[in-house]
Amino acid sequence: MQQNGPVMIRLEMTIEDQGEKEYSKTEHAGEYFEKRHFHVLKYEEELDTGARIHNQITIQPKKVIIKRTGGIAMTQQFMKEKMTEGVYEHPHGNFHMETFTNRLKHSQFKDSEQGELHLMYTVKLNGMNERKHELKLTYQREAN
Repeated sequence: MQQNGPVMIRLEMTIEDQGEKEYSKTEHAGEYFEKRHFHVLKYEEELDTGARIHNQITIQPKKVIIKRTGGIAMTQQFMKEKMTEGVYEHPHGNFHMETFTNRLKHSQFKDSEQGELHLMYTVKLNGMNERKHELKLTYQREAN
């Protein structure tokens, strides 16, 4: 990979479900890799249950793939104005997931600047009510 190194990743997520909004914000130390037309962010998180989740976010010009493995497993694809399908594997069962991406915008970073990924999408799990999601992910090189 051409460029790589440690980054600080900040995730801000808003989920709207039948008029109720839920907001979360987390920060993680991670790794950044870049090669030609794709960028990869990797980080780990620990759930309240103590389960560790390995996250990999691959950003391409017209597609983003979020892959989570460990205590839960999921591969979710985002392609602007397209429906994608996947399976969310959770200790309480597997859920069929339909994702429709309304907005996909990536501003990559250069030198010490901050990179940003902004996704707006809807998700249906097992055909249930659609939930609106907004994900803002920012990443910045860690100082050496």
